[in-house]
Amino acid sequence: MEMCRIEHWDTRTLDAKIDAQLYERTAISRKPEEVIKQELDQLKNDNTLNPDLVFRSSYFLDMLGLSDVFSEKDLETAIVSQLQNFICEMGTDFAFLGRQKRITVDAVDYYIDLLFYHRSLRRLVAIDLKLGKFKPEYEGQMLLYLRYLNQNERREGEESPIGLILCSEGNTEHIEYLMLDDNSPIKVAQYYTQLPDKKLLAEKLQRAIAIAREHFAERKLDSMK
Repeated sequence: MEMCRIEHWDTRTLDAKIDAQLYERTAISRKPEEVIKQELDQLKNDNTLNPDLVFRSSYFLDMLGLSDVFSEKDLETAIVSQLQNFICEMGTDFAFLGRQKRITVDAVDYYIDLLFYHRSLRRLVAIDLKLGKFKPEYEGQMLLYLRYLNQNERREGEESPIGLILCSEGNTEHIEYLMLDDNSPIKVAQYYTQLPDKKLLAEKLQRAIAIAREHFAERKLDSMK
């Protein structure tokens, strides 16, 4: 309900978000219940928005109209051409800044697929589009992008940039181990170019939530030893 207030959803939009299992797709749903309550109370009392409420474990990009076979460039082009609908799925506070943002390190050019700014978080958001499952080397690539943006593009009053890696296939445990670091500036999510079966999606989300909470519990036990 707090996200409904912040993003000014009408009842039709709220119903659609619930039907699409938005809460279950947010990163915060994977945390222990007591942590969820603390962060929601902080949002309610201080109006402080946590990235875990903004970023999700999966995104529905069926509005792009992509065929079964496509390239990363096809995906990027489709997102830009359907930018308004893409932002509706991402969240209303995202503002598009550009595609193929060039950064140069040691005379080597790199290109950030999509660059956004999130008004409430006051952060630049770099998005990398990948086919297939998440690979650990994607994290290093994104860290390079974020450190460059932090040093060269971050403006006064802004928070440090955050990165989102969108993969076409999910590999839950790889991603959950990466997400164990609450301070990580990198989020990873799966995208669907066709709406998944609701029952199958619910099962996958519940499994991911269970794995994440198990990892949190293990980490808490380790810290108490």
